Amino acid sequence: MSPIKIAAIVLLVAGTLGLVYGGFTYTKDTHHATLGPLELSVQEKSTINVPVGAGVAAIVLGAILLLVPRPARS
Repeated sequence: MSPIKIAAIVLLVAGTLGLVYGGFTYTKDTHHATLGPLELSVQEKSTINVPVGAGVAAIVLGAILLLVPRPARS
């Protein structure tokens, strides 16, 4: 499978997931302290929203990469 087809499939999957879920959330440790046997940590939740236009653009670009024929190499 050519690298262009792999990239097209990845774009299609990423665009579809972006439209279905609309974003993703992740947790990161912001502060960590150890006071003797006591350990304290602060975790911060962050959300990244994926714009609808970005999801649609990824799907369209992936479809174009899959469907447009390439000229044969000599």
